Amino acid sequence: MKTDLKLGLGGGCHWCTEAVFQSITGVVRVEQGYVSSVTPFETRSEAVIVHLTDSMNLEKLIDIHLQTHSSTKEHSRREDYRSAIYYFDEEMKSRIEDIVFSLSRKRNEKYITHIIPFSSFEASRESIQNYYKTRPEAPFCKRYIEPKLEVVKEMLKDYGDAQINRA
Repeated sequence: MKTDLKLGLGGGCHWCTEAVFQSITGVVRVEQGYVSSVTPFETRSEAVIVHLTDSMNLEKLIDIHLQTHSSTKEHSRREDYRSAIYYFDEEMKSRIEDIVFSLSRKRNEKYITHIIPFSSFEASRESIQNYYKTRPEAPFCKRYIEPKLEVVKEMLKDYGDAQINRA
C-alpha cells in the first residue's frame, strides 16, 4: 500500500476538518495546523494535510471536503478559514481541477474553493491535535463536529462505504 499521496485541505476550523478526514477509511494520517500558499494566499490559514493510500477515491475525498464546510459562500473569516485544496505537484493539480469541475456540475454548485500550491505548514500545538478523538463529549464537538460526521456518514453510503472510521 503506497501512502505518499497527500493534499492540504482548508475550509473551516481545523478541529472539524481533522475529525472529518480522520473518519474516512483510506486516509492514513491527518496533520492539523496552518497552511500557506503563494501570493495572494501566503498568510497561514487553518487546514489539515491528509496522507492517503494510493487506492483512495480522490473524488470522494474532495466531495466530502466540499460538502463539510462553506465552500460556496464568502464570509468574514475567510483569511483564517480559507476554502482551499493545496496540491503538492502539477499532476495532482490537474486531477483536482477536473474533479472539482465535475463535482460542480454534478451538484449544480459554484465552488469558491481555491486550488493552490502548498507552500508551508506549521503544526497546531500538541494540546489541540486530535481534538475530537481526545474530547468527543466537549460542547464544541457536539455542536460543530458531530453534524459534519453525520454528513460524512450519509455521503459514504452514497459512495458505497458501510460506515465511518471511528478508530
